[in-house]
Amino acid sequence: MDVKAFIKHNFRHFNAAVIVDAAEAWVNHLKSGGKMFLTLAGAMSTAEIGISLGEMIRKDKVHGICATGANLEEDLFNLVAHNSYKRIPHYRHLSPEDEANLNKERFNRVTDTCIPEAEAIEKIEKKLYAFYKKAEEKGEKRFPYEYAYQLIRSGGLKSSYQIDPKDSWVASACEKNLPIFTPGWEDSTLGNEVVSDVRVGRLKGFEFVKNGLEQMNYLIDWYLDNTKTNSMGFFQIGGGIAGDFPICVVPLIRQDLKKECKLWGYFCQISDSTTSYGSYSGAVPNEKITWEKLGVDTPRFVIESDASIVAPLIFKYVLSS
Repeated sequence: MDVKAFIKHNFRHFNAAVIVDAAEAWVNHLKSGGKMFLTLAGAMSTAEIGISLGEMIRKDKVHGICATGANLEEDLFNLVAHNSYKRIPHYRHLSPEDEANLNKERFNRVTDTCIPEAEAIEKIEKKLYAFYKKAEEKGEKRFPYEYAYQLIRSGGLKSSYQIDPKDSWVASACEKNLPIFTPGWEDSTLGNEVVSDVRVGRLKGFEFVKNGLEQMNYLIDWYLDNTKTNSMGFFQIGGGIAGDFPICVVPLIRQDLKKECKLWGYFCQISDSTTSYGSYSGAVPNEKITWEKLGVDTPRFVIESDASIVAPLIFKYVLSS
């Protein structure tokens, strides 16, 4: 029994049943000519979501991405330093002294996985700096993801690859030239490094990188271009700015610009945020109807579960259809 058949046969109730419903609706959305926009919050790149997401991108199941700066960079970190990562299965039982020792060893812990500072973070920072400096000298300005693409396409990382680049969602997105929106890029290690470079004088200023407002402005054009003849779906992993930022483009167009555009044509969120007062991440999808993001007839799903388990299952289901 393949994965799709297994899921359909066994996942019949509660959150499990929603997995089937959401995956089947994604398949139907694509079959009807629709496209899919995906958002990444949390530490999904360190959870190696690229193993399944990369294939989804290459098979044209995903057409645009919004990710936290951390997810953008951590996929690159894993690409070049996978063998130097340290996994700690007993992370729940670490003492403060254990954590301090990891810090001394220059490991940054994300749940059960520790990212090596020198092999991962510093290596990527040094490589990207050359592209920032060149853009600054030429008076050029790019989105953060475009610098990542420049680095990948230059071949400057190829000799350092420690995983198959097909298991990197950023490398796969680069191959397809998908836009990766990263609102709040400064809330990432690489973004922090840029601020540091400016303050110590290694870079003159921040003019070489496009900010969040410029990213939203570009998202307007991208959304309108990609929904002229198609409906765009919205698949949200986690909550926060990765999801909040792009979904707002529809009411921006309709209410602020007073232009007609399609509502998001599909919505699914995988979240461990329980429904609560005032929590956007935990809000039920119906609330988004009031904000003119979704319509009454928009297929809507919430899967309250662990995205590191659920997302690969849905991806496999969609790929098998």
